Amino acid sequence: MRQNPAETLRRVLPKIREVLHVAGVEMQLTAAVSFLTVLQEESVSIHTYSHSFLHIILQNLEHRDAGVSNAWLETLLAVIEALPKETVRHEILNPLVSKAQLSQTLQSRLVSCKIMGKVANKFEAHIVKREVLPLVKSLCQDVEYEVRACMCRQLEHVARGIGTELTKTVVLPELVELARDEGSSVRLAAFETLVNLLDMFDADDRSQTVLPLVKSFCEKSFKTDESILVSLSFHLGKLCNGLYGIFTPEQHLRFLEFYKKLSTLGLQQENGHNDNQLHLQTLEQEKKYISVRKNCAYNFPAMIVFVDPKNFHLELYSIFFCLCHDPEVPVRYTMAISFFEVAKLLNSDVYTIHKELVTLLQDESLEVLDALVGHLPEILELMTNRGENNGSESKLLSIPDLIPALTTAEQRAATSLKWRTHEKLLQKYACLPHIISSDQIYYRFLHRMLTIILTNNVLPVQKAAARTLCVYLRYNRKQEQRHEVIQKLIEQLGQGKSYWNRLRFLDTCEFIMELFSKSFFCKYFFLPVLELTHDPVANVRMKLCCLLPKVKSTLKIPTDKHLLQQLELCIRKLLCQEKDKDVLTIVKRTVLELDRMEISVDAFQKRFYENDLLDQEKERQEHLLLEMEQLEKEKQKNEGRSTNINDKMFEKKRRDSKTSSVLAKSINLSISGSSSGTSAGKEEKKSKLVRSQSFSTQVLHPKYSNIDKCPNKSSATGYTSSVPGMGKSCMLSFSDDSFRTHAAGNSGNAAFPSSSSRNLFNSADQKSNGNKESQTRRMSIKNRKSNS
Repeated sequence: MRQNPAETLRRVLPKIREVLHVAGVEMQLTAAVSFLTVLQEESVSIHTYSHSFLHIILQNLEHRDAGVSNAWLETLLAVIEALPKETVRHEILNPLVSKAQLSQTLQSRLVSCKIMGKVANKFEAHIVKREVLPLVKSLCQDVEYEVRACMCRQLEHVARGIGTELTKTVVLPELVELARDEGSSVRLAAFETLVNLLDMFDADDRSQTVLPLVKSFCEKSFKTDESILVSLSFHLGKLCNGLYGIFTPEQHLRFLEFYKKLSTLGLQQENGHNDNQLHLQTLEQEKKYISVRKNCAYNFPAMIVFVDPKNFHLELYSIFFCLCHDPEVPVRYTMAISFFEVAKLLNSDVYTIHKELVTLLQDESLEVLDALVGHLPEILELMTNRGENNGSESKLLSIPDLIPALTTAEQRAATSLKWRTHEKLLQKYACLPHIISSDQIYYRFLHRMLTIILTNNVLPVQKAAARTLCVYLRYNRKQEQRHEVIQKLIEQLGQGKSYWNRLRFLDTCEFIMELFSKSFFCKYFFLPVLELTHDPVANVRMKLCCLLPKVKSTLKIPTDKHLLQQLELCIRKLLCQEKDKDVLTIVKRTVLELDRMEISVDAFQKRFYENDLLDQEKERQEHLLLEMEQLEKEKQKNEGRSTNINDKMFEKKRRDSKTSSVLAKSINLSISGSSSGTSAGKEEKKSKLVRSQSFSTQVLHPKYSNIDKCPNKSSATGYTSSVPGMGKSCMLSFSDDSFRTHAAGNSGNAAFPSSSSRNLFNSADQKSNGNKESQTRRMSIKNRKSNS
């Protein structure tokens, strides 16, 4: 049909029609699926399809095998949606009158019920009322309970087709009668249809007709008809919220108690004895009770809406606790899936479920952990929002035992065979810089990520750990820690003995280029990456060649001209010295790609505007972190120095109370001079500190916020200016002046090749000189005092 539809219809389809009369089950099923595929792919026009295929479908609807009959029925129902109304009326609806009679087979009448539900939405209400509703009523009164139940489930589609008025006068009375049917499957179908049609009934119908039926269902479910318990528990949330407006306070409380009873069904009765002590339960009954509790867990968010989130702790917390600690995995799994919805509904009261979050994180089943981790960043963000105006340390205190639970969850996933769960967990842990403090991440998580990269054998897990480690580095607030991590990445990965580690170093460099500014990558990782052009393993050189275009895109001219020269030198060496054919092929392809690339310049260009703007924003954040760290250190120094001066002054006044007033005045003058000398500097520092601290709560524009998906609530990271040992190990020479100046400096502070950072260090030097002068003045005063 795809290649030559005309010839297929002329020569192949007649043969298929002849063979299907005697074909086996497999061929029948294949033919039904093929006919449906032809319709979905629109291989022929709908007119041609109805002319060629529709009769074959109708002929096989009543096949003696139920599976084959259902396959052809599914194809026909899909065809009805695409066929024009007139074709449906003449080819399907008119023959349906005879097929729905009691004289026809049970299979024929069941097929007629399902076709009725589909046809009802195809025509206008008056046509459905005249031609379809009489058949519907007839099938609802059929002698076979299977037919009545099947037609009852189609009443929802019929009601949507005929509107609210006819639903009230025709469909609702049929549902009320079917709800009292002798067959339990018919009553169950009537109950589910009533729940699904609640939005089509007015307040009077709900209070006078639907509510009494629902109450009767709830009463019978425990006493005489446990078969509807599973369905009742599944629809209870929708039912309670659909009837919310007509409940009296007593009815509201009654349905809430009914839900609580279902939530602990099979665990413990009111008298405190276990069900197994009262009567023997069959395995089927136990499975039923587990399904009921699982459905209660599914409906828990709806029940929070029903009781109002403000009343959660009083009305539903005990049930929430029981469901989170349920002995069956499916129940806890469903609660883990619903946990995010519960947290959103509770809003400011989300602190009440902190313990249950820790419990589910430590659950013995990895399925439960996998379900919870899906929305873990959003859950943790909601739980720490209450401390949003405080620091990360106070946020951490709001979730006790969170860090041990997170580390335990990761270790359990790492020791299991379910590496996809481990990968997912590591990806979600990238949100932690916005949740807990930088020091906690450094000591409890960052080194663990590096260990996973070095020791784990699953590539997706290693890559997930590498990216999360880069995110942690991005938001780390201490220069020494950043310094150490960069050094370990270069030494243990980039210069590691295993070629596998060196490949992971290149993966990590890709994440560095994604998350950090171009200047950061060029300063710390550009030359170590180029060093791998001399790697003895061909796979490493091959991966490096594929990465070179991205590496070149980080350069800016004329600032990085010397790095561009190093890159071109490495390419020339590869072209001349490479002996591996596969690597040489990739090198030649890479050379062509590099020649076509245009390097961005320091000034903005139109073609690179968005990328340059994003990179400028990353660099600005890195500069602000450096300034903030420097200012915080100086602030701590000043606070410590002022404390020491006050202590010394107190001791001097106590010992030298008889000293002359002239000497006291000179001392006061020296102290006031030193403080006034730094007053202007303090004001400037305060303004810079306020500006840099505001960065920690600043949210980027959506267009440029793809650094991390979590909202930016903590500071971005800064980084060190040089890595000890890196210059010795690199075969390529460092020609950037900034490396030499930083290596020779004793301050240990990072700097960037920009005017703002240079001004920062100049001001810091001036302040240190001023402090030295004040110290010399104080020393002279002490000498004068001792001489006197």
